[in-house]
Amino acid sequence: MDKITQIHELVAKLNRYRHEYYNLAAPSVSDAQYDLLFDLLASLEKETGCVMANSPTQTVGYQVVDGLEKVSHPIPLLSLDKTKSVKEVSAFIGSRPVMLMYKYDGLTVKLEYENGSLVRASTRGNGDVGEDITHNAPAIGGIPQRIPYRDQLVVTGEAYIRKGDFEKVKANLLDSSGRPYKNSRNLAAGSVRSFDASTCVQRRLRFSPFGVLEGLDDLAATPNSKHAKLVALKALGFSACGHFLLKNPTPPITADELEQWIGNLQNKAKAEGIPIDGIVVSFDEIDYSRSLGRTGHHYRDGLAFKFDDELYETVLREIQWNPTRTGLTSPVAVFDPVEIDGATVSRATLHNISYIKKLRLRPGCRILVCKRNLIIPHVEKNLDSGKRIGPEELPTACPCCGGQAVIQTSEKPNEDGICVETLVCNNPDCLAKHIARLTHFVAKPAMNIEGLSETTLEKFVDRGWIHSYPDLFHLNEHREEILEMDGFGPRSYDRLWSAIQASRKVTLEHFLVAIDIPMIGKTASKAIARYFSGDIAAFEQAVRERFDFTQLPDFGDTLCGNIYDWFEDKGHQTLWGAMKREVVFMDMEIKKAAENPFSGKTVVVTGTLENFTRAGIQARIEELGGRAAGSVSKKTDFVLAGEKAGSKLSKARDLGITVITEEQFLQMAGE
Repeated sequence: MDKITQIHELVAKLNRYRHEYYNLAAPSVSDAQYDLLFDLLASLEKETGCVMANSPTQTVGYQVVDGLEKVSHPIPLLSLDKTKSVKEVSAFIGSRPVMLMYKYDGLTVKLEYENGSLVRASTRGNGDVGEDITHNAPAIGGIPQRIPYRDQLVVTGEAYIRKGDFEKVKANLLDSSGRPYKNSRNLAAGSVRSFDASTCVQRRLRFSPFGVLEGLDDLAATPNSKHAKLVALKALGFSACGHFLLKNPTPPITADELEQWIGNLQNKAKAEGIPIDGIVVSFDEIDYSRSLGRTGHHYRDGLAFKFDDELYETVLREIQWNPTRTGLTSPVAVFDPVEIDGATVSRATLHNISYIKKLRLRPGCRILVCKRNLIIPHVEKNLDSGKRIGPEELPTACPCCGGQAVIQTSEKPNEDGICVETLVCNNPDCLAKHIARLTHFVAKPAMNIEGLSETTLEKFVDRGWIHSYPDLFHLNEHREEILEMDGFGPRSYDRLWSAIQASRKVTLEHFLVAIDIPMIGKTASKAIARYFSGDIAAFEQAVRERFDFTQLPDFGDTLCGNIYDWFEDKGHQTLWGAMKREVVFMDMEIKKAAENPFSGKTVVVTGTLENFTRAGIQARIEELGGRAAGSVSKKTDFVLAGEKAGSKLSKARDLGITVITEEQFLQMAGE
């Protein structure tokens, strides 16, 4: 056994003995045995120059801080580009040497050493700025306090909790909501950022390095190799990182071979009890990696292969049908609860009738469910798929109002070549549709009335206080009755009434969203408001004079027809007039952009940009007086193409539209 490994084992053993003695009052070794091992550890630390942060020779007590200071990362700690395709990973590797590494499911930590001592530990944060957690380093296993290396050293790695340790500690711990922790990642993240290191030490965190940002050029066998630097870390007291090195895959590694390597790493992590949620592929040659550069989101020298979403078996108990404000009735699967990624899940959307028919879903079937990308519950498979779903198994009446429900089929097939079938309630007075329309009306993109949830609106409608939108502005007539309702007091009522009064000042853009003309959402309403400078009178005149709205960006015949069809309805005309009497229209703030190549031009953005988010680049285009469009057409003036630009770029080239890079965009914008 080498001396570094012996140090790790002695630290773990002595810490266990200390816990038994001080916390459990049940020592398993004598004081003489403990002292003998303690002296051996101290001797090895002196001989090797390696001292672990949680060594009993160093830790007398644990530090408490008032807050976490911010730490800047001169070399950004960026995320990784991700994929679920083994073929894409294989193509990424090509014939170059790569490392296949654990994608730890914990929290990224950076360690900085100077003159052989740990001077700072920090979290990744947003990549540019993290938080100082140096006080917690002694509570995390696998972090050396001192190392036999005197030059600057910066190491990145992951703090995590082994699966077995998590099972032992989670029973007595509660999260911020007062519930037991359901996954080790959340507990690890919270523990690493704890103000009190004594609470952190109880949670059995471990640190494993996965990269060297600075240093070891003189110590690594091959200074240009990431793998060699990771190997060199072990001699300094760091634990080994789970990885394989594929030296020169010639011919290029196949997808089948790659799956075997990935499977080997999965099995290794499982045997070690290490939580991982994927595999990282990283080019081994440091010079080549640097030559690839980076985007604003990730370095281009690595790729994260994410495991498929884990499937859980349960039993479908019911399919519920929920009418929306448009009459479309959405099917929802209700199944026996399953725990996925720390959350209890019992419902998932089934999209439409076609999806139900495709999986042949019936109550009582055993189904497989998952959380797609760990976010959205989804029914993936029917384990008891039987005969096809017949018309008699589908609703013929709206589950809310009892009115006629009919099946509508889309005119155009979807990407699978299927004309999608949906269920629609034809009753214009359906209560569910009414509640959904009101919920849309008060939402932030519309009238933005805080405090009016769907549940509250339903209660007000049940009491007969709200029949139409204008009634919301007269709820003060029912003040005393509202104060008697559960959940309402003078303060909550005053907040609600203040929000209603504030919403009376509205822009044309928000008013159009709220009034809910079919397909006139945030984008279309903004286009109308900009074209008519926020002037409602000008918009009304355009409707009267049968203005051709297809002149507006992304407006086609259908949108234009929806506007005229809506205003031809006498009920809608009455509603429009009544709402105008309740609100005051605010002038639209129009920014005058300096003259530049994008003023008055239509720009389509495709791919990933380094300096902008999607919302950020759209805002910048508008500041320059341009228009950010979503699709390429003959009216497009520029296509701004970033990394992984796809079909929009191809279409732009086919149409002869000017294509610019992000760098060219910045130059043309004078930045």
